[in-house]
Amino acid sequence: MEVIHKIGRRKTAVARVYVAPGKGNITVNKREFDNYFSTDTLKYKVKQPLALTNNESNFDININVSGGGITGQAEAIRLALSRAMCELDAENRTTLKPEGLLTRDPRMVERKKFGQKKARKKFQFSKR
Repeated sequence: MEVIHKIGRRKTAVARVYVAPGKGNITVNKREFDNYFSTDTLKYKVKQPLALTNNESNFDININVSGGGITGQAEAIRLALSRAMCELDAENRTTLKPEGLLTRDPRMVERKKFGQKKARKKFQFSKR
């Protein structure tokens, strides 16, 4: 089996995942997985597709992620890993799809408009 390359996106974060057979090592931006994601919630989000398909220690995963915040990056990685697991075995799709792991979350930050304080918030009107 050769290296599988998949892309996942969330908000402004873009994750490129390279899955190769191995012992279960995960590297994120040339850093160790546990050093990059500090909280258990984010670690769980990233490893969720691997846990559901029972592939936690079968593959070495190299991840390049950029843009967005740490949560958006974790969810982008989760989408890319889910897509990679589906390419490995088509039966994985039946376990990942009901969990919503193959759906790209389309929500983006709304842009700020001119003459307003934020996207929807207006300047306070004061009558003097």
